[in-house]
Amino acid sequence: MKKFITLSLLTFSLITNLNANEEKTSEEPTRFESLSKLTKVIGTVEKYYVDEIKLNEIVNKTLKGLMQELDAHSSFLDQKSSKEMSIQTKGEFGGLGITVGMRDAALTVISPIDDTPAFNAGIKSEDIILKIDDNATLNMTLDEAVSLMRGKPGTDITLTVVRKGETKPLNIKITRDIIKIQSVFAKKIQDENLLYLRVSSFDSKVVDGLVDAIKEADWAKGIVLDLRNNPGGLLSQAIGVVDIFVDNGVIVSQKGRDAADEEKFEATKANTLTKLPVVVLVNGGSASASEIVSGALQDHKRAVIVGQKTFGKGSVQAVLPINEDRTENIKLTIAKYYLPSGRTIQATGVTPDIIAYDGKVTKNENDDFKIKEADLKKHLEGELEKIGDKVEKKDDELKDDKKLVSLEKIENDNQLNTSINILKSLIIMNK
Repeated sequence: MKKFITLSLLTFSLITNLNANEEKTSEEPTRFESLSKLTKVIGTVEKYYVDEIKLNEIVNKTLKGLMQELDAHSSFLDQKSSKEMSIQTKGEFGGLGITVGMRDAALTVISPIDDTPAFNAGIKSEDIILKIDDNATLNMTLDEAVSLMRGKPGTDITLTVVRKGETKPLNIKITRDIIKIQSVFAKKIQDENLLYLRVSSFDSKVVDGLVDAIKEADWAKGIVLDLRNNPGGLLSQAIGVVDIFVDNGVIVSQKGRDAADEEKFEATKANTLTKLPVVVLVNGGSASASEIVSGALQDHKRAVIVGQKTFGKGSVQAVLPINEDRTENIKLTIAKYYLPSGRTIQATGVTPDIIAYDGKVTKNENDDFKIKEADLKKHLEGELEKIGDKVEKKDDELKDDKKLVSLEKIENDNQLNTSINILKSLIIMNK
């Protein structure tokens, strides 16, 4: 017994001396103490938990909990999750065409992507997803939710969502499909020499698409750049888009924990394409790369931002392997984006210069008459076509609605209508 006590005292003395050698500026536990606590908890769970559970499974659950507690975008990717991520980034998969994020611990729709199953089913930006089929999303990680929503093309899924203005949750049935996205749309605004550019996501073709569209529109006197419900994408494309409009200065900087690792991306005069007045449309579904573009153009006073406050996703994630064959990884937030003025996007978003809400344009009686007159004209044209008479249109652009933003569409889109009026004012002021 005396030998045991003596050995225990010697061990305690040794541990005390080791701890004393570590610099301690507060009452915080040392690294040795913290790691010992972790090992003890894992060992206790393995030995006493009601159901038998293997050590590797305990460690994986521990890692998942750790990453989930850091932030909504960090996660532990086991072998299955790592494989799914590889499929998502390298091949085709069945999906909904929806981008989600965590806001106040709730699984929230950032935006549905144009002309995808989610968009066509009526999913809206800022919808909160309560259930994915029969699976409640409470305490579910972002990666788990994405994995559940992905699946074989042609299969159905039901999302239960809470929507602002609705008195009860909505059940929305969606059929998965292969997601193919056209990222850039260019149109002329009817009766105006204004170019409407819609960017639905920042894939690798965005800059080239915008450059071609602007060069072809030599008649344009101003540009509306629509980034609403654009969930983001490639940083390089966001930088390239800003560079089209700005000829010098910082576009965005990336800062990690170490200030020495700050990386700045700057505009170059050689890549600047146009000096035309610009209005940028954003809303709560504009995130990440969309926020970099709108925020940078705002800081450089190169564009007027119209719409509603953006989502606020301004962090950078890296996938880091934790084993030699890279079958298991962690997705870790390593930095944040900062706009030219030094402000951050993360959790704050970009506030528009002009707030404009979604919905139809408020009209007076005279406007009502004009719309009814236009509807009547369309009706009469349709009747003439039934008897074989062709209606000649004055504007060749009207022959292809895919190239034209109609007056009817503008009347149904208050934000777009506001942006057009502001752009016309900018053109007058620049004369």
